[in-house]
Amino acid sequence: MKVAIYARYSSDNQRDASIEDQIRLCRLHAEKQGWHVVEEYTDHAISGASLLRPGIQALISDAARGRFDLILSEAMDRLSRDQEDIAGIFKRMSYEYVKIVTLSEGEVTHLHVGLKGTMNALFLKALADNTRRGQHRLEPPALHQGPGYRQASGAPEPGRRLGDPGGPGTAHP
Repeated sequence: MKVAIYARYSSDNQRDASIEDQIRLCRLHAEKQGWHVVEEYTDHAISGASLLRPGIQALISDAARGRFDLILSEAMDRLSRDQEDIAGIFKRMSYEYVKIVTLSEGEVTHLHVGLKGTMNALFLKALADNTRRGQHRLEPPALHQGPGYRQASGAPEPGRRLGDPGGPGTAHP
């Protein structure tokens, strides 16, 4: 059985060690099953809310070329947290006769896609709601947190955006 491993972590607050750990655990599982790992695909510090990730795109493309028979990942949410996207990945892989197996769920079925896909979508909604709530709590309310916010000295400053060349937008206090 030819296997492709996929690993991802979501944000800059996490570390590359997360991907290394996911790959190590997947390799151990593949070895126990007698499977041959032919490729590893990764996405570093990219949300699972979108398929606009180079690693997942390469995985989907290589599956269509018949490079492997099975995708192995730590959990379904590593592949995608978007309900529509995980259903699409599952559908494409089924069409290509590529199975999806995760360490958490085992062999992924339509039932997993429906239930876990819904749970992952709810997680994303709760995360977005909590982020917006946190932003509205800032004083004064117009200030927000995130990349591109700098003090006049150039040091990072949560909440106040001074035109950060190369950063999105150029709003001033």
